[in-house]
Amino acid sequence: MPSPSQGALVAAISSLGRRVNDALQRLGFATRFFGMLLYWSGQSFRRLPLTIREIYFSGFQSLLIIMVSGLFIGMVLGMQGYETLQRYGSADALGVLVALSLVRELGPVVAALLFASRAGSSITAEIGLMKATEQLTAMDMMAVNPIARVVAPRFWGGVISMPLLAALFSATGVLGGYLIGVVFIGVDEGAFWSQMQASVDFRYDVWSGIVKSFVFGIAVSLIAVFEGYDAVPTAEGVSSSIKGTVVKSALAILSLDFVLTSFMFREA
Repeated sequence: MPSPSQGALVAAISSLGRRVNDALQRLGFATRFFGMLLYWSGQSFRRLPLTIREIYFSGFQSLLIIMVSGLFIGMVLGMQGYETLQRYGSADALGVLVALSLVRELGPVVAALLFASRAGSSITAEIGLMKATEQLTAMDMMAVNPIARVVAPRFWGGVISMPLLAALFSATGVLGGYLIGVVFIGVDEGAFWSQMQASVDFRYDVWSGIVKSFVFGIAVSLIAVFEGYDAVPTAEGVSSSIKGTVVKSALAILSLDFVLTSFMFREA
């Protein structure tokens, strides 16, 4: 007879093994799902109005929260940056600080987090409810591929929208920094724009932000459509999938940001 401590250890190891096995199975299913998504994307692009509608839903309807958040974050950067730079007699470099902070880092990351919480959760809810009400099953019975008809347009709508939203976030953030630094505090306007233009490099700064936002768009859109497609067809299951989309997207964005920044700094 094994002792109670040995039995508890065996039970813990068995539970860990089951969890690892389930996670590997789900990872394999997600990989196969992504392959099917790419395979059927060509068919979905033939129905271009579907993708355009999803770009409107994911991108245009997220403009308000993206631009308002970018404006206020730029204003905060302007205030905090001025206080810091003034100590070293470099207040005229405020434009450089605001632009580089937004274009390199805050623009893609914060825009992606907002996109995941607003558009990603909505995409998961839509697909999850379609699965719970057996609409996806009905499409299969009518020989309509649900991945090509429902999933792929939403995925590509998010992928296309994300870089545009990040660019608008950064632009409105720079505007917010200008309003605080130049209009309210009194930093020289010519120095604000000229130093920004001279210091922000397209290849190392702007391009890195574009790459980050594109990768974040793929990650968030894939997580959103997969969580909806794999949701348990109940109210609790859909709710759990929505929560999973927000949490997993945030973790994916932050971890990918670290990886991408590491490679970009190494290349620079």
